[in-house]
Amino acid sequence: MAGVLLHIAFDDTDSRAGRCTTHLAFRVAGGLREMGAKLVDYPLLIRLNPNIPWKTRGNGAVCLRAVVQDPGKAVDYVRQAVEEGSAIGSGANPGVAFLQSENVPEQLKKFSALAMADVSSRQMAEKVAQVSDVQYYTFGNGQGLVGALGAMGCMLEGDHTFELIAYRKQENCGVPRVVDESKVIKFSKETYPFTFNNYDQMHGRVLIAPHGPDPVFIGVRGENPEIVSSALSILQPDEELEGSIVFRSNQGTNMHLQRELDLRVAKAYTAGFVRCNVKTKPVAMEGGHVFFEVEQAGAAMPAAVYEPTGLANIAARLEPGDRIEIGAGVRKGTIKHPKVLNIEYLSVLTLATVYDVQNPLCKMCGRRMKSEGRNKGYQCDRCKFRDAHAQKVMTPKERELKTGLYIPTPKAHRHLTKPLQRYGLEKIAGGGFSGFASY
Repeated sequence: MAGVLLHIAFDDTDSRAGRCTTHLAFRVAGGLREMGAKLVDYPLLIRLNPNIPWKTRGNGAVCLRAVVQDPGKAVDYVRQAVEEGSAIGSGANPGVAFLQSENVPEQLKKFSALAMADVSSRQMAEKVAQVSDVQYYTFGNGQGLVGALGAMGCMLEGDHTFELIAYRKQENCGVPRVVDESKVIKFSKETYPFTFNNYDQMHGRVLIAPHGPDPVFIGVRGENPEIVSSALSILQPDEELEGSIVFRSNQGTNMHLQRELDLRVAKAYTAGFVRCNVKTKPVAMEGGHVFFEVEQAGAAMPAAVYEPTGLANIAARLEPGDRIEIGAGVRKGTIKHPKVLNIEYLSVLTLATVYDVQNPLCKMCGRRMKSEGRNKGYQCDRCKFRDAHAQKVMTPKERELKTGLYIPTPKAHRHLTKPLQRYGLEKIAGGGFSGFASY
């Protein structure tokens, strides 16, 4: 019997109190293999729109694609595993979805694209599931169905990365993780540029190990499965681990920033990129955050660069008339404040010419003259010479800013933020995973 291709996806199984959706995927993948199922792709870890306020911690959903001999038995197993393995009593609202098909319907792909950068509801997800013949189950308020369908419809046919995640044994969860910093630095240097966000050199901070009570010991991200899989043998952790798994992912791809936003109709919580002009001179606020207005096709909107990103000093050097591209999420407006573009990257395209403006020099004695009033010319205080036709002297200033791309410091990266070293390493459709194959 050849078996049936079953797409399995779930989301929102964790809460701030604990549990982990990828850890559940690790266990489910093991259980499916014990049942004789064969995965046809790496498990997918798909990060959804990070601007959604009701998101889970990392807003990540998972999808497994497997050939199974008994679809009904596999569905029952996974449904029960999600129900029992989720933190439902602590705020998790899981959704789990199943599709028996050789192909993923276009409706699912479109819904997935929407979930990356826009706002989707459970009701929208249910309608898409019904027209796509997706069988689904929800728990709590069921909001996790949005992420489940978002992961199922994401094929990652273009750019993608990989992540090795190693998991702790239950008895060690909550105990501080011990990771040898020198080995992390060594691994990072030896695998550059093909792994990323291992270590923040500027701040002396290990980035591969989380700090919460969840079961993740480390997560190592990179360009191919072989290089991330090599991490454990190099890092040689002393702690005995439950196991590890490699995910294929949209992390580090800026997938949520691929569509162009129209400031005239930009909705709260959406994300994308904007090519625009700087409209007002940036203002630094208390705390080091920088705010300014941008303009696109006659529409203006405030933009914000927050101090932790490390981009505030760059933003403060912008001038009205500068042409920029920004990747941003739209923060919801309030009664007191309008919607704001929260900047995730800043690309300076062209710089406006900025001038030093001074009063003219006296033709008689060389001293700076003073204005006599609007359109009344200038007079020299020293020799009393008047010049009715003199004008301000405009001298171009050298800008303290260069054109180019500026991205946040590594410690401020979101899961989807594309690191600087990945520019030029992007995978293209047909260049990476191009269809289902054994895994």
